[in-house]
Amino acid sequence: MTYYLCCMEISSIPNPTLPKKERYLQLSQSLQGLLENETDFVSNMANAAALIFHAFEFHWVGFYWVKEHQLVLGPFQGPVACTRIQKGKGVCGTAWENAKSIMVPDVSQFPGHIACSALSQSELVIPIFKNNEVIGVMDIDSAYLNDFDEEDVVGMEKLVQIIETTLI
Repeated sequence: MTYYLCCMEISSIPNPTLPKKERYLQLSQSLQGLLENETDFVSNMANAAALIFHAFEFHWVGFYWVKEHQLVLGPFQGPVACTRIQKGKGVCGTAWENAKSIMVPDVSQFPGHIACSALSQSELVIPIFKNNEVIGVMDIDSAYLNDFDEEDVVGMEKLVQIIETTLI
């Protein structure tokens, strides 16, 4: 099935029965098509969050952006979230501080985890770079333990690379 968004055709949201690698390939193509002709930052991040959220039916997908020496909530899909996160605090702040992706199979085992939702059980955070500096993170929460694996890390990092190409 093909969707049309404001007169622009994009591929459908990947079929959840497909192997993960194929879903990520389809999702990358859809994200690329969605972002390539739009220059508005907020619109692009809102659509990226919605596309990823629905493709995998995660509990929460969104973005935090570095502003005034802290991460500030940006566009997201899911329940209400924490608005500000300090560098080095929680999974998002730690990914920002270390400038690397973090996969947490069980958030109750992560020292200093920030519980924005009691339903979140596992988490994946991917830093977003511009000019070799972390300017934000993409945060994905799952309501299931051990819901992420290395294939998710690689797939989400590729999605973030697509997002980074839109950051001018």
